[in-house]
Amino acid sequence: MRNRGRSNSRKRGLPLAAILSIESQFPHHSNKSADGATQPPGFTNRWNRRRVIVLIKLKTTMQNPLECTPLQIGDRVFRSRLLVGTGKFASNETMRDAVAASGTEMVTVALKRADLGIESDPFADILDYLDFDRYLVLPNTAGALNAEEAVRIARLGEAAGLPKWVKLEIHPDPNYLLPDPIETLKAAEILVREGFTVLPYINSDPVLALRLQDVGCATVMPLGSPIGSNRGLETRAQIAIIIEQARVPVIVDAGLGAPSHAAAAMELGADAVLVNTAIAIASAPSRMARSFAVAVEAGRAAFEIGLDHGQNKAEATSPLTTFLD
Repeated sequence: MRNRGRSNSRKRGLPLAAILSIESQFPHHSNKSADGATQPPGFTNRWNRRRVIVLIKLKTTMQNPLECTPLQIGDRVFRSRLLVGTGKFASNETMRDAVAASGTEMVTVALKRADLGIESDPFADILDYLDFDRYLVLPNTAGALNAEEAVRIARLGEAAGLPKWVKLEIHPDPNYLLPDPIETLKAAEILVREGFTVLPYINSDPVLALRLQDVGCATVMPLGSPIGSNRGLETRAQIAIIIEQARVPVIVDAGLGAPSHAAAAMELGADAVLVNTAIAIASAPSRMARSFAVAVEAGRAAFEIGLDHGQNKAEATSPLTTFLD
């Protein structure tokens, strides 16, 4: 029994070199007991061996206790479930550092700011600050007022050598920036036929989400609340329906103003979230980006583990029945 237990422990633990490395970090336990008596031969080694085994188990378990299943979108697999936007930052340098701190593997870039080379726009060279080997740079069609404009912007991105992926955004109303469902569906049909991987930004409309899946979109991206509002999950009930019916990943986009909002979306069952404004306008964007990253990991881990949905009556955490009997 002892040998079998030791074998199983080694299979789950670290390589021998790592064991020796950890063991070397701790001085051998004295062979004297607290009262000064000499301990039996072998006691010191047994004590240290148990101590090292405990440390190995802790190290193995704690390497990344929130590690979750990877996210697949189209033909790509991502470890991070946080997408980050690149607008509104005080400088491109600040944006670059915040994106790196977030641990994201996908960033969105508005092509109307990036691909025209407008000298008067200090952010026009934004692509120079992004590592294309590290991130999937996702062009978005922000600023498009209809399907025709969105399709044209997507084609420009492909012509410029960007990935044939597109975050499809069409919002003609400048006050609330709510996406146009009719134009979005129309553009999605065209872009999917042309071979684009399409990620459409939509109102939290379960019917539209199904229609977009039917035409071949790689994800659906319902809003939590209006763009830049930082009001959180105001559309929680509708998002829950979209998640329930989804055949593709659901990415909650827009309005997430705090890490707790992102965690709530992930606990609900969203596959990922996209955050921009809350990070960009923070007094410390890199720290805020990291906070969102941890929140996303925690929320997803809780969803995968399974959350209790609550009950009406209280239930003691330390029942006293046996003790009193």
